[in-house]
Amino acid sequence: MAQIEEQLSNKQVLATDYITGNPKQTDMYLKTSTISLQLPLDSSEAVLVKNLVLSCDPYMRGTKRTDRNNLFYSFSPDSPIVGYGVCKVLDSKHPDFKKGDLVWGVTKWEEYSIIKTDSLIKIEHTDVPLSYYTGLL
Repeated sequence: MAQIEEQLSNKQVLATDYITGNPKQTDMYLKTSTISLQLPLDSSEAVLVKNLVLSCDPYMRGTKRTDRNNLFYSFSPDSPIVGYGVCKVLDSKHPDFKKGDLVWGVTKWEEYSIIKTDSLIKIEHTDVPLSYYTGLL
């Protein structure tokens, strides 16, 4: 019997284009898409997460410029902004990550993301605010 796939609304913050000069409010916009609450069967190297805390760091400005080599990640206009974040695993087929695990690493500025496991670190210590994992720790 076929499994019914549940879809959720997924708000995203997208960058309109490369930034020249100082960033402006018009350099980004909010979009709502949908995302499946289940990973595809062949996705053992990725997890589905709910993003809980997202960072907004000075280095991110440089990643949206055309006059610099981007050492962090490739940027494409009209795609979600990428940065560090703290997330909760909702679905995983990877043996090291279970549903309910808290993780931090590179994610997208959206409510839910599918992230490759090689860019995530499991949070073992929750005796500090989770926001510390986006910058201080």
